[in-house]
Amino acid sequence: MIETIEWKDSAVVMIDQRLLPWKEVYNRYTDHLGVAEAIRSMVIRGAPAIGVAAAMGIALGVKNSGAADIEELDREFEGICRAIASTRPTAVNLFWAVERMKSVYGRVRGRGPAAVREALIAESQAMKEEDIQANREMGRLGQELVPAEARILTHCNAGALATAGYGTALGVIRAAVEAGKHIQVYVDETRPFLQGARLTAWELQKDRIAATVITDNMAGYFLQQGKVDCVIVGADRIAANGDVANKIGTYSVAVIAKENGIPFYVAAPVSTLDLSIPDGSRIPIEERNPDEVRMIQGVPVTPPGIPVANPAFDVTPNRYVTAIITERGVARPPYSHSLRTLMPGLHNPENVARF
Repeated sequence: MIETIEWKDSAVVMIDQRLLPWKEVYNRYTDHLGVAEAIRSMVIRGAPAIGVAAAMGIALGVKNSGAADIEELDREFEGICRAIASTRPTAVNLFWAVERMKSVYGRVRGRGPAAVREALIAESQAMKEEDIQANREMGRLGQELVPAEARILTHCNAGALATAGYGTALGVIRAAVEAGKHIQVYVDETRPFLQGARLTAWELQKDRIAATVITDNMAGYFLQQGKVDCVIVGADRIAANGDVANKIGTYSVAVIAKENGIPFYVAAPVSTLDLSIPDGSRIPIEERNPDEVRMIQGVPVTPPGIPVANPAFDVTPNRYVTAIITERGVARPPYSHSLRTLMPGLHNPENVARF
């Protein structure tokens, strides 16, 4: 399995996704500011992976603290959390991870700085393992929705690289292949960062899963021509009503899939659910550096000085989403009810299919 991120020798090690598929380089970060910059600059990306990176970054920052007493560590801890939380605004897993680490800190604070450091490192490791297991369970549940012979369209990268391992949307595809199903994947290139062409294609090629890269503006043609049996994507934040924020271009794919009667599935862990917001209009959309559009791998593709917009995500309204696959079950409309049944402490999942 691809090792996206790990805690090794008191440092956080990540594969540099900006350099794939041409170079496999693992960067080593020894302080939390380095981890924060890695998240911001997309050395690591994908909502679940960002969550794990955030937890490890916080653990690293506290480990490196020279605070002599808990009051001094309190002040440093708040600054560490702010530095990590300020990196990217859309992926809710980032903020979920920060809050989880804050909760652990509060729980063990009374035992002193040494105990806090140990507990936060252990928690970040637990979060990584939990993510991998969640992805495997998501794959097991989701593959039941995939026909025995399936042509699947993906958008962006929701594989092992976007998680701590195995993947969300690609986890479903991997599980379908492991179940003996015959899968062909159409991979949207996903401009402007080319996560599909560079990362998804690389993962599928490594796993020897049949894949064909298409440009983003070819997706409608393949959907209209009956060359796709279902669409499976990941998510960066899902609102209480089932509106889904994912990589820019997802909304277009969902609309065309609906128009052509093709199921559109979202695979995401429950940590991606944000039930505190009623709908997708409340999801903050990250605007990234215009140069990511102006250039491809450093080569200019637009006239000098032309204005460029670069929203990193869009929101797909719930009416275009056939089902949301999580590690706790497959939610179906109405999502305002079914998603809440997936959260801890809530039962009677009337609209949640469990296999």
